[in-house]
Amino acid sequence: MIQNDVLRRLRYILNYDDFRMMDIFAKGGFQTTREYVCDVLRSDTEPAYRRLLDRELSAFLNGLIIEMRGEREGPKPQPETFLNNNMILQKLKIAYNLKADDVLAILASCDITLSSHELSSFFRKPGHKHFRECKDQIMRNFLMGLQLKHRPKES
Repeated sequence: MIQNDVLRRLRYILNYDDFRMMDIFAKGGFQTTREYVCDVLRSDTEPAYRRLLDRELSAFLNGLIIEMRGEREGPKPQPETFLNNNMILQKLKIAYNLKADDVLAILASCDITLSSHELSSFFRKPGHKHFRECKDQIMRNFLMGLQLKHRPKES
């Protein structure tokens, strides 16, 4: 999935303003400006659109973990220079303090049925024989499920 889309969806789910987004980036070790946050949240058809790099999204997700779970002792985690859907899913699972059953329920709310074994394959190391790549469809539906859980439609 495109990193900008992930960030856009997370912003909507969390209902954060530009300044709160800047604060989350800073907690993850990436200092930014309001202009930058606005540019990475723009549609890719707009002239001021700016592509979000893996390292920057990783910093945001690390900051989100700190925001939602609190800072842990020791050095802050360094943002990864390469990020894939498996890593994004793992970081969101940690940030929201989700167990496997919670993730499966979120996916089920979007009509995605996975077994616990299939889900655990997303969290294995890439060299493991049971590792499975998390496809964009799973990531999109997981984010949609988070949205349904945290920002249900108003009646």
